[in-house]
Amino acid sequence: MNNQITMNSDKKKLISIDYIQLIEKKFLDRSPNSSILKEKIHIGDILRIGYIIPEGEKERTQYYEGLVIAKSNRGLGKSFTIRRSVQGIGIEQIFLLNSPKILSITKKQSSKVRRAKLYFIRALRGKSTKLKAKL
Repeated sequence: MNNQITMNSDKKKLISIDYIQLIEKKFLDRSPNSSILKEKIHIGDILRIGYIIPEGEKERTQYYEGLVIAKSNRGLGKSFTIRRSVQGIGIEQIFLLNSPKILSITKKQSSKVRRAKLYFIRALRGKSTKLKAKL
């Protein structure tokens, strides 16, 4: 009898996952950034991202340029982490790929990397943070 209960709960989990995938697919088709992302984002790319920042009643576009050190591909919740250095201090920001706040994504440079996550760059300073460019 206990096995039947777990089997029923497993079926419920499978059904709920199917509903989630259907809903995500519906929203991914209408994603505001589908036309922006002609090029794929890879680890080690240097990107310039324009995103909307509200200031009082007005909105303005702010640009953030940095190195992609991590990427998460989970359906509608796809995100990537960008790191840049400002006055010697490393700053990281996580962007949602399907966010309506992102206006533009331009790729400045692609780098040759052999890791899926570039977290080791956090410990490096100065010129040692530079990566070799892809040719």
